[in-house]
Amino acid sequence: MQFFKRIGLFVLTNILIMVTIGIVWSLISTFFGLGPMNGSVIALMAFCLVMGMSGAFISLLLSRWMAKSMYGVKVIDPKERTLSADHRWLMDTVYALARKAQLPEMPEVGIYESPEVNAFATGPSKKKSLVAVSSGLFQRMTKPEIEGVLGHEITHISNGDMVTMTLIQGIVNSVAFFFSRILANVVSSQVDEKMRGIVHLAM
Repeated sequence: MQFFKRIGLFVLTNILIMVTIGIVWSLISTFFGLGPMNGSVIALMAFCLVMGMSGAFISLLLSRWMAKSMYGVKVIDPKERTLSADHRWLMDTVYALARKAQLPEMPEVGIYESPEVNAFATGPSKKKSLVAVSSGLFQRMTKPEIEGVLGHEITHISNGDMVTMTLIQGIVNSVAFFFSRILANVVSSQVDEKMRGIVHLAM
């Protein structure tokens, strides 16, 4: 229920932002003589909303795969019997924190080679998530410190922060689509006007 409330809130926010932008553009276009707001602008707003949100959600659905590919994350197999003591501790700690946070399914646990002290959580939902840490973090921090970092990442999953960030990104995408298209239309109309003027003088 909380998930759908969050989606509803941000979708509503996105719609309100797009409507506000449309109204502001209508006022600006009327003042500068760029043409009144019409059906084409409303259609553009709807198009930007769909494209912005679609792009963001596609990114969310591919987030685990993209993280593994970009960072070279090696997922720890819980069934493997030859795990190192550190990898076993990492996996057990993440699982313990996940159970404490009452996640519906255990997240994938991975480690990737990097001197940076870093950790992140990603995934499309609480049931399909990934917690990954860098080798630099594992080498430079104590186990109590690492546990604190892991707890922070599990909280992101538990709160649905990946979905929240995706919805925010959808808003940003929609606004960027809208303004880039409006700017392109204005520039195009100005260029067309100048070209018509040049052709008229040439004749």
